[in-house]
Amino acid sequence: MRYQSQLRPGSFSGQTHLVTGGGSGIGRCIAHELASLGAHVVLIGRSAEKLALVAEEIRSDGGDCSLHSLDIRDEDAVRDTVAAIVQARQCIHGLVNNAGGQFPAPLEQIKSKGFEAVVRSNLLGGFLMAREVFLQSMKTHGGSIVNITADNVGGMPMMGHSGAARAGMENLTETAALEWAAHGVRVNAVAPGYILSSGFDTYDPEFLRELLPGFRDSIPLYRLGEEAEISGAVCFLLSDAASYITGQTLRIDGGSSLKHHSPLWRPAPACGGNRFNGFHRSRRPQVVEELEAEGKL
Repeated sequence: MRYQSQLRPGSFSGQTHLVTGGGSGIGRCIAHELASLGAHVVLIGRSAEKLALVAEEIRSDGGDCSLHSLDIRDEDAVRDTVAAIVQARQCIHGLVNNAGGQFPAPLEQIKSKGFEAVVRSNLLGGFLMAREVFLQSMKTHGGSIVNITADNVGGMPMMGHSGAARAGMENLTETAALEWAAHGVRVNAVAPGYILSSGFDTYDPEFLRELLPGFRDSIPLYRLGEEAEISGAVCFLLSDAASYITGQTLRIDGGSSLKHHSPLWRPAPACGGNRFNGFHRSRRPQVVEELEAEGKL
């Protein structure tokens, strides 16, 4: 099997697209879809081992990719890596700023070091990648950037550091869209809601067992999303079909962000509608598999 994308085969043939955080989760899924559509995908992340495993998957599926292991918070490393990519590929057509991370904690317990680390991962790193890709390629050739943020509407209790960084990335998206439009560069953002991604594996399983069913119950579509439902939107925004879209944040959350504007609305179990998962190599987090087997998710 290969990735079952909703976009036309060959949509990105001859193009080079960078995906940060490409070694796992949503980034891995996006990298697979882009490669299935003909792009040369450059996988970027801190773990060379994880990147190598994804690269092996992509190549075994017939795709084309390369990889660079670095910390996107390191300005010199970002500059040198982008230079190496441009030298090898001549032009960068797309950048997906997906890398990031956080940990659950109330604001009163977050130390300055932890707060700064999350902001640097989710905001500074994305800025450095976007700036260098713009300066070294897109300023001359144009291109498209998609920043992955999060569902931070109405605040992010227990994730205040991440919410602040993601809000900053949304504003940065708008600023970059304005400043770089004259160079043919489009900049958009995608804000995922609760997605069935390997990112769940980084949290305490008991913490998730308690919270995940409640997450589902608060979503109008009454289910969590699939990685492929994020990837499809990202690939659309990178494609020529989105040529007149820039400076926008697309929320993919099953309607969960709408609840903040409807205080009288009370959720009720729903059918959830159609579910799309074209990613042939998708993997459920273990705690999610257990909850689904128990009928709790």
